[in-house]
Amino acid sequence: MLLDTASLYFRAYFGVPDSVKAPDGTPVNAVRGLLDFIDRLVKDHRPERLVACMDADWRPQWRVDLIPTYKAHRVAEEHEGAPDEEEVPDTLAPQVPVIEDVLDAIGIARVGVAGYEADDVIGTFTARAEGPVDIVTGDRDLYQLVDDVRGIRVLYPLKGVGTLQLTDEAVLREKYGVDGRGYADLALLRGDPSDGLPGVAGIGEKTAAKLLAQFGDLAGIMAAVDDPGAKLTPSQRKRLTEARPYVAVAPKVVRVAGDVPLPDVDTALPGAPRDPVALQELARRWGLGGSLERLLTTLGR
Repeated sequence: MLLDTASLYFRAYFGVPDSVKAPDGTPVNAVRGLLDFIDRLVKDHRPERLVACMDADWRPQWRVDLIPTYKAHRVAEEHEGAPDEEEVPDTLAPQVPVIEDVLDAIGIARVGVAGYEADDVIGTFTARAEGPVDIVTGDRDLYQLVDDVRGIRVLYPLKGVGTLQLTDEAVLREKYGVDGRGYADLALLRGDPSDGLPGVAGIGEKTAAKLLAQFGDLAGIMAAVDDPGAKLTPSQRKRLTEARPYVAVAPKVVRVAGDVPLPDVDTALPGAPRDPVALQELARRWGLGGSLERLLTTLGR
């Protein structure tokens, strides 16, 4: 089981009241909410291995170099010359280091790699996996990894993590008209305002799905643009021709990396805390109470 950790703690932050606080009054709703999420996921799905995948770089420069608008609207306003920082609610940002410390003390593998997003870490673990993989994320970009043959699913939270959409290729075909392999091409053509991806003007989700069904993949669609006999409308041919510069670079931006240099980590679920002394102090300092106790009980079983 691979967790898109930021996606989950954002959901926890907005789903758990900020009245959930540490003894000193600091909000810990994201921390406790994430621990409750992990507890529920382990109880319901019983993974043998679990990795909390992190954004070591939420907006990698190599992606921005290819498409400068990539996540540009999410950049917090900083003074000129400062590194880009993601706009995060004031009471969430201080909770992220606490989340990291707690996961480390419990012994849950936590992996982020410089220069890469959590999606890329997930993509690489998935590429290397020898057995089935469940990816837990609220980000549809990771639908591109769904593969029935290899047993790779996306568990997409609809309400907390108690109600999950178990996304396999049948679900993708029903909702989007593509399989996992085709989802990245669909997203590229359609565009994604939340990621600053412009897409191809005039080609929405339904048209993109029809073109992929007709021509197989992005390369097939672009080959059809050069084929006077191909069944494209004049408008589609014009739009795709004008979009060539975007189409040439977008695949590297949209597709998750599968070759991230992952550290050597123990991904087995811990039966007992790795650092019980540190964990006890974190529990006291941040008032983690029942959320932590429930997860430890579940892991102990």
